[in-house]
Amino acid sequence: QVQLVESGGGLVQAGGSLRLSCAASGSIFSINAMGWYRQAPGKQRELVAAITSGGTTNYADSVKGRFTISRDNAKNTVYLQMNSLKPEDTAVYLCNAGVRTMVRGPTYNYWGQGTQVTVSS
Repeated sequence: QVQLVESGGGLVQAGGSLRLSCAASGSIFSINAMGWYRQAPGKQRELVAAITSGGTTNYADSVKGRFTISRDNAKNTVYLQMNSLKPEDTAVYLCNAGVRTMVRGPTYNYWGQGTQVTVSS
Protein backbone atom coordinates (compact mmCIF):
# COMPACT_ATOMS: atom_id res chain seq x y z
CA GLN A 1 0.00 0.00 0.00
CA VAL A 2 1.21 3.49 -0.87
CA GLN A 3 0.05 6.78 0.63
CA LEU A 4 0.54 10.32 -0.67
CA VAL A 5 0.09 13.09 1.88
CA GLU A 6 -0.06 16.72 0.81
CA SER A 7 0.53 19.77 2.97
CA GLY A 8 1.05 23.49 2.59
CA GLY A 9 -2.27 24.72 1.26
CA GLY A 10 -4.11 27.67 2.71
CA LEU A 11 -5.48 31.15 2.16
CA VAL A 12 -3.28 33.81 0.59
CA GLN A 13 -3.80 37.20 -1.00
CA ALA A 14 -3.27 37.72 -4.70
CA GLY A 15 0.41 38.17 -5.45
CA GLY A 16 1.42 35.99 -2.53
CA SER A 17 3.21 32.66 -2.41
CA LEU A 18 2.62 29.15 -1.09
CA ARG A 19 4.70 25.99 -1.11
CA LEU A 20 2.98 22.63 -1.37
CA SER A 21 4.61 19.36 -0.34
CA CYS A 22 3.61 15.78 -1.06
CA ALA A 23 5.32 12.88 0.64
CA ALA A 24 4.92 9.31 -0.57
CA SER A 25 5.23 6.44 1.89
CA GLY A 26 4.56 2.72 2.10
CA SER A 27 5.66 -0.16 -0.07
CA ILE A 28 7.74 1.76 -2.63
CA PHE A 29 10.44 0.32 -4.88
CA SER A 30 10.69 3.34 -7.17
CA ILE A 31 8.69 6.38 -8.23
CA ASN A 32 8.51 7.48 -11.84
CA ALA A 33 6.80 10.77 -12.64
CA MET A 34 5.26 12.87 -9.91
CA GLY A 35 2.89 15.74 -10.49
CA TRP A 36 0.41 18.25 -9.21
CA TYR A 37 -3.12 18.58 -10.53
CA ARG A 38 -5.84 20.97 -9.49
CA GLN A 39 -9.61 21.00 -9.59
CA ALA A 40 -11.76 24.05 -9.12
CA PRO A 41 -15.52 23.84 -8.42
CA GLY A 42 -17.41 23.02 -11.60
CA LYS A 43 -14.23 22.50 -13.61
CA GLN A 44 -12.32 19.49 -14.82
CA ARG A 45 -9.17 18.34 -13.11
CA GLU A 46 -6.14 19.76 -14.88
CA LEU A 47 -2.42 19.11 -14.81
CA VAL A 48 -0.48 21.94 -13.18
CA ALA A 49 3.07 20.58 -13.30
CA ALA A 50 4.90 17.28 -13.52
CA ILE A 51 8.46 16.08 -13.01
CA THR A 52 10.16 12.85 -14.03
CA SER A 53 12.54 10.87 -11.85
CA GLY A 54 15.37 12.44 -13.83
CA GLY A 55 14.15 15.98 -13.20
CA THR A 56 12.51 16.87 -16.51
CA THR A 57 9.61 19.23 -15.86
CA ASN A 58 6.40 20.14 -17.62
CA TYR A 59 4.02 23.00 -16.78
CA ALA A 60 0.57 24.16 -17.75
CA ASP A 61 0.77 27.38 -19.77
CA SER A 62 -1.26 29.20 -17.12
CA VAL A 63 1.42 28.69 -14.45
CA LYS A 64 4.66 28.93 -16.45
CA GLY A 65 7.02 31.45 -14.92
CA ARG A 66 5.09 31.52 -11.63
CA PHE A 67 5.17 27.92 -10.33
CA THR A 68 8.16 25.64 -9.88
CA ILE A 69 7.99 21.89 -9.32
CA SER A 70 10.85 20.00 -7.70
CA ARG A 71 11.41 16.67 -5.99
CA ASP A 72 13.65 15.02 -3.44
CA ASN A 73 14.03 11.42 -4.55
CA ALA A 74 15.68 10.39 -1.27
CA LYS A 75 12.58 11.57 0.61
CA ASN A 76 10.02 10.46 -2.02
CA THR A 77 8.67 14.00 -1.88
CA VAL A 78 7.53 16.45 -4.53
CA TYR A 79 7.13 20.18 -4.02
CA LEU A 80 5.27 22.96 -5.78
CA GLN A 81 6.46 26.49 -5.18
CA MET A 82 3.69 28.87 -6.21
CA ASN A 83 4.50 32.56 -6.62
CA SER A 84 2.50 35.52 -7.89
CA LEU A 85 -0.70 33.69 -7.07
CA LYS A 86 -3.92 34.79 -8.75
CA PRO A 87 -7.56 34.27 -7.71
CA GLU A 88 -7.95 31.89 -10.66
CA ASP A 89 -5.38 29.60 -9.03
CA THR A 90 -7.96 28.81 -6.34
CA ALA A 91 -8.61 25.06 -6.36
CA VAL A 92 -7.98 21.79 -4.58
CA TYR A 93 -4.45 20.72 -5.45
CA LEU A 94 -3.82 16.98 -5.70
CA CYS A 95 -0.54 15.13 -5.79
CA ASN A 96 -0.04 12.23 -8.21
CA ALA A 97 2.74 9.66 -8.47
CA GLY A 98 3.53 6.64 -10.60
CA VAL A 99 4.85 4.06 -8.16
CA ARG A 100 6.45 0.69 -8.69
CA THR A 101 6.11 -1.47 -5.59
CA MET A 102 8.42 -4.31 -6.66
CA VAL A 103 11.47 -4.78 -8.88
CA ARG A 104 9.75 -6.04 -12.04
CA GLY A 105 6.25 -5.03 -11.12
CA PRO A 106 3.92 -2.64 -12.94
CA THR A 107 3.66 1.06 -12.22
CA TYR A 108 0.51 2.08 -10.37
CA ASN A 109 -0.98 5.56 -10.26
CA TYR A 110 -1.62 6.98 -6.78
CA TRP A 111 -3.36 10.16 -5.67
CA GLY A 112 -3.22 12.22 -2.51
CA GLN A 113 -6.31 13.47 -0.73
CA GLY A 114 -5.84 17.06 -1.91
CA THR A 115 -5.10 20.37 -0.23
CA GLN A 116 -7.14 23.53 -0.64
CA VAL A 117 -5.50 26.65 -2.05
CA THR A 118 -7.56 29.83 -1.90
CA VAL A 119 -6.32 33.10 -3.37
CA SER A 120 -8.24 36.21 -2.41
CA SER A 121 -8.35 39.31 -4.61
